[in-house]
Amino acid sequence: MRDSSLYHPIKIKNVQIEGNLFLAPLAGYTDIPFRTLCLKHGANLTTSEMVSTEGIARNNRKTTDLMTRAENEKLFAIQIFTDNLDSLQRGFENLLAANPTIIDINCGCPVPKVTKTGAGSALMKTPEKMASFVKFISDNTDIPVSVKFRTGWDLENENYLDFAKLALDNGASSLCMHARTKTQGYMPTANWDRLEKLTDMVHKKYEGIPVFGSGDLFEPKDGLNMLKQTNVDGLMFARGAIGNPFIFDQTKHLLLTGEDIYPSSVQDRVELIQEQLDLMCKYKREDLAFREMRKHCCAYLKGIRGSSKVKQLLMKAESKNDYIEALSLLSE
Repeated sequence: MRDSSLYHPIKIKNVQIEGNLFLAPLAGYTDIPFRTLCLKHGANLTTSEMVSTEGIARNNRKTTDLMTRAENEKLFAIQIFTDNLDSLQRGFENLLAANPTIIDINCGCPVPKVTKTGAGSALMKTPEKMASFVKFISDNTDIPVSVKFRTGWDLENENYLDFAKLALDNGASSLCMHARTKTQGYMPTANWDRLEKLTDMVHKKYEGIPVFGSGDLFEPKDGLNMLKQTNVDGLMFARGAIGNPFIFDQTKHLLLTGEDIYPSSVQDRVELIQEQLDLMCKYKREDLAFREMRKHCCAYLKGIRGSSKVKQLLMKAESKNDYIEALSLLSE
């Protein structure tokens, strides 16, 4: 059934965005090459990998690189993570120098090396810290502040509604919630009913604040269902976009026409692998590009019949020719 109203422009404070299909930040994945391809295939906004405020404050080279825009990124959100206001304040000038369109605060990462410092989803246990970060940024710049968070630390402590209110009362301009607790990680099924409750609360009490949903968005129909079931204003594709940047165009087409685009062909995926590898070689050392591309290839080739041998070869690929030879086996 056609429901074109589900695809629409988004305004986040003073920033107008053409549509409501966003690429979520993913450490180790949403680098310049991948963001470039997601934009090319329909993403309306992309976000950096999460960036340490301490690294920003120290003007660390690798951190600075994470805040560099892709050539086709007219709009660009930078996601920061921190457990203290001091490093945010010390690095704020460097953060602004990167010219972000939106500054996003990570309150959702469940990875132990992040949470053990008090950052990421550990902030669900210390919401007053999150509020101080939001307030400092919103008091010192007109750049919109967004907050990405989870439903709580665990099922016994789901505080997402109070957490959201605190963020908005201190100046946040948009929210994105991954509909699981920290302890749930990425399993089991995301709790979309929490997204519905969050959206209902925000729409009633905070006019003009968009809410984005994340969690279990692996196919275009998942996006359609989330928009209908939860009334979120937009979608944040994360794992569902890995190995499938086509998902943005496919979802947009479904929302506008009610029709599914036939899944990307093997040749489509091979061509995109080659394009992404070329971009990685452009922006990184070649040896690093060849290693990092392996994980992307596993995602691109997932579900393709007879791809196991190709994946094994790609896990050892150390040159562009290695990739070409391995991928050529798919067409045989």
